[in-house]
Amino acid sequence: MSDDKIDIENINTPGKTARVDRAKYLAMREALLAVLPPEPPGITVAQAKAALLPQLPEALFPGGATAGWWLKAVQLDLEAKGIIQRAPVKPVHLYRAGV
Repeated sequence: MSDDKIDIENINTPGKTARVDRAKYLAMREALLAVLPPEPPGITVAQAKAALLPQLPEALFPGGATAGWWLKAVQLDLEAKGIIQRAPVKPVHLYRAGV
């Protein structure tokens, strides 16, 4: 197993994992957790993306490239792990769960 990849989960497909780039995953995870509030209703995914983009390393996400995909991948993984949750409102609002 290579150290440059990490297994992630998806709350929508329990039991299935995917292998993704470790550095990009960890950078996005750190940025996402830094911007999410600790209580519901949290913030929208669009608000989270706008807040975390300036925090992403330019070397990994030049000009914010692919940040949307990585945000969704990390969001679904962290939801599957119970680290973040969705508030029962529309559009989707996210917050840290008991962090």
